[in-house]
Amino acid sequence: MDDLEKVNDASEQEMQEFKATARREFLAFLAASPCIAALGGARRLLQQSTSTFPTQNSATAPAPVTPAGGGELITDPAAALDVFDFEEVCHQKIQQGHWAYMVSGVDMDATLRANREGFSHVKLRPRRLRDVSKVDTKVDLFGTTYDSPIYTCPTGGEKGFWSDGELSVARAAKARGTMQMLSSVTSTGVEEVNQALGRPVWYQLYAPTPWEACQKLIERVAASGCTVLVLTVDANTGRNSETNLRLRPKDLKQCTVCHEGPAGPSMKERPMFAPLVDIPNMRGQSPAMDWAYSDQMRKLWKGKFVIKGILTREDARLSIEHGFDGIVVSNHGGRATETEESTIETLPEIITEVNNRAPVFVDGGFRRGTDVFKALAMGAKGVGIGRPMLWGLGAFGEAGVDRVLAIMQRELKLVMGNCGTATIADITRDYISTPAWKT
Repeated sequence: MDDLEKVNDASEQEMQEFKATARREFLAFLAASPCIAALGGARRLLQQSTSTFPTQNSATAPAPVTPAGGGELITDPAAALDVFDFEEVCHQKIQQGHWAYMVSGVDMDATLRANREGFSHVKLRPRRLRDVSKVDTKVDLFGTTYDSPIYTCPTGGEKGFWSDGELSVARAAKARGTMQMLSSVTSTGVEEVNQALGRPVWYQLYAPTPWEACQKLIERVAASGCTVLVLTVDANTGRNSETNLRLRPKDLKQCTVCHEGPAGPSMKERPMFAPLVDIPNMRGQSPAMDWAYSDQMRKLWKGKFVIKGILTREDARLSIEHGFDGIVVSNHGGRATETEESTIETLPEIITEVNNRAPVFVDGGFRRGTDVFKALAMGAKGVGIGRPMLWGLGAFGEAGVDRVLAIMQRELKLVMGNCGTATIADITRDYISTPAWKT
């Protein structure tokens, strides 16, 4: 009888452990779900909203929303403890259609979730008794020194998040010594953004068709002073944005206030493409683009040429063979193809193949300084942030972006010191352990 009771006790304990594990996994799934994010994120589920925030240009101070577990939504960017503090503030301030577009992935959003989950499989290996009284996060990228390897990703139509959009991002990036990568579908022309930034942006290119349009766009970017062109190659045939379609408002009449059509901005509303709309057969992206097409661009473009959207060693090898000066490992923030693999998992394969022949950059799911450290330890030279930057922008404009950058730069500096690395160059693979991922 005693043995039977022990078996029952053991079974009960195993069942409780199973339930606890299942609950943690379910909550992790919810936290990464864009559907939950559309409702304000996991934190929002705990909140008991008693008021709403005013629009960004209101002079009225917002009343706080008190979560059930304590604390309040921030009303001042200086009060943010991490980048997630900006998420729900942004959600409450911007239009639902813009929020739905930003928060969504493709298909079942598995890649969107994977980008965050991937970091949990990379463990830090701190070293002790190192002199880290002075930690330097500066990095040289193509001859320009930046205060940290963290840069702002190209995200289209940033005026949908704040009244002057890309200019707010540029001013914050200037203040924080950060590289700004500007989207082809920017809502502000590259010339004006360069002026606000105080130096040229890295210009992200959706290569239009026909070639005449592509040529004119590249020539304009060169004339603006840009020296780095980043060709995006992972969204040439569109994407299956189910979550966006489910979450955006059913009545799209409100969109006509900002756009010509209810589905979104037209070419005429995109200042980089607007001068090209009269070219016959003009399209914003060329589905026929191949390596030969990129060779044409390589011959025309005299500056540094970077390719964005590479996820396999085979394409990394071809990128080097076709003269690209840099590679961005990116799955478009989970918004291009449902690969179900995070960029942090893909990164080692690309680093191994490139073998220091060109700098490798990465984006996708980065939210913490520790996330950035892990990518640098694998061999990345720069790390892009997209959604956190947009959260800060939508919440407080320039001040929000500035605080997001400050938080992530501070977190990176802290983890560098705590791991015993005084400079970016000190961060090597010895400071992390990973599963048996592809290399």
